[in-house]
Amino acid sequence: MSNLIQLEPFADLRATMDRLFEEGFSRPWRLLFAAEEQTAFPVRMWETDEAVEIEAALPGIDPNAVDISVAGNVLTIKAEHPAPQDEAQRTYYRREIAYGPCMRSFSLPAEVDADKAQATYEYGILHVTLPKAEWVRPKRIKVIAGPQKEPVAALA
Repeated sequence: MSNLIQLEPFADLRATMDRLFEEGFSRPWRLLFAAEEQTAFPVRMWETDEAVEIEAALPGIDPNAVDISVAGNVLTIKAEHPAPQDEAQRTYYRREIAYGPCMRSFSLPAEVDADKAQATYEYGILHVTLPKAEWVRPKRIKVIAGPQKEPVAALA
């Protein structure tokens, strides 16, 4: 006797639609109307042989009000975008700029030397450079050929 298998051709579609309605539509509306929620800001993060670098778009934020910390292998950037002083007297027709606290945390791809970190802020872009720890950086090794003991080539 053969076993019958029930075919559900729309199972994947149903799961995708459920995820769309749970995350795609409901999340933005909760963020818009929940004052205690923190907003996020866009970032770029990349790695070189020498450092891990992060750029964060923080337009309109006082650079002195930005808090950057490294704990273990996690970088955290916190800031607050102040609301206009006359906020209560305004009648908005469109309000797309978020005010209030914003924060992002990132797992770093390599161990860094936080004591040598540098941060600059220009034209609304925060640039953080975290030098890699000395033992994580690639090492160059010279090759010595035969009895001359002279370097022949270096590893690139």
